[in-house]
Amino acid sequence: MNASVSAQLATAESVSARRSAQPLPSPAVLRQRLPLSPALAERVQADRAAIRAVLDGRDPRLLVVVGPCSLHDSASALEYAARLAALAPQVSDRLLLVMRAYVEKPRTTVGWKGLVYDPHLDGRGDMAEGLRLSRRLMLDILELGLPLATELLQPLAASYFDDLLGWAAIGARTSESQIHRELVSGLDLPVGFKNGTDGSLGIACDAMRSAAHAHRHFGIDELGHPALLETRGNPDTHLVLRGGHGGPNHDAASVAGARQALERQGIAARIMVDCSHANSGKDPLRQPAVLDSVLEQRLAGDASLRGVMLESHLFDGCQPLSGALRYGVSVTDGCLGWSGTERLLLEAARRLRG
Repeated sequence: MNASVSAQLATAESVSARRSAQPLPSPAVLRQRLPLSPALAERVQADRAAIRAVLDGRDPRLLVVVGPCSLHDSASALEYAARLAALAPQVSDRLLLVMRAYVEKPRTTVGWKGLVYDPHLDGRGDMAEGLRLSRRLMLDILELGLPLATELLQPLAASYFDDLLGWAAIGARTSESQIHRELVSGLDLPVGFKNGTDGSLGIACDAMRSAAHAHRHFGIDELGHPALLETRGNPDTHLVLRGGHGGPNHDAASVAGARQALERQGIAARIMVDCSHANSGKDPLRQPAVLDSVLEQRLAGDASLRGVMLESHLFDGCQPLSGALRYGVSVTDGCLGWSGTERLLLEAARRLRG
């Protein structure tokens, strides 16, 4: 054996020593174990159609994607969902409520990556249980009558849940990713692309144009096998303004600039404002002021503003993953509590009624 081959084998051994592999159920197996009933499948299609109608401007309501920054506890998530489901009919003439069911969280460095990755909140990384628990929880929320929204972070995980979703987001860190653009091009649901973390719009505009086209790309099939995937393109994408390093971008001048940028590239001016993140200065209690700005612009005649996103849980704020956890409090980004959320949405509907 020559020196070159020996070096390659040594490298391969050292790499494999740094990782291990544990089998997971395929998307098809998990869907078989936790199936979407025909009645719920019909409801999901109806939810998607309703969301498309709002984004296209055929339905004058405001789309509101609202709920916990991330789901970490089934009991509190279902209590929140039950409250939101009870509120939805009271505002349904002016607001289309969709619940955030985020089970993956992007990390700038390290940290809890979401229910899929660490369902026990203890670092064990029981992903098989995380996938099962996440799908079970999403099905339970659907049963309460709410459309579901999530962020699609790991493309290999999307097939475990995409049949349940009414709407999805591609985050600021991944809007530039070719892999995520290819993923979206094959999804039969509306998807929002967030502007870059620096506040720039170009990445999201490029993403929408790419996702609208057909692609052939590497992926996995529902049995978990490597596959050549062919997608037809997704026409139901839109821009999500979430602010950037330079500050918020929910004001009238920023929204007008975004609308013009979309129109210059021949992209439909369908805009959602994320009331959290840089738009609120990462202060969850400032989200109502951002929503107020959006409502003022809508009432002044800006029809390009089709939706908003709010991070909301049972109680205000957030908490670290250490010690005894407080029920109904986020373990990731801070959230607006339920009482404030309920007042906010009732008032928003009242104002939009004129």
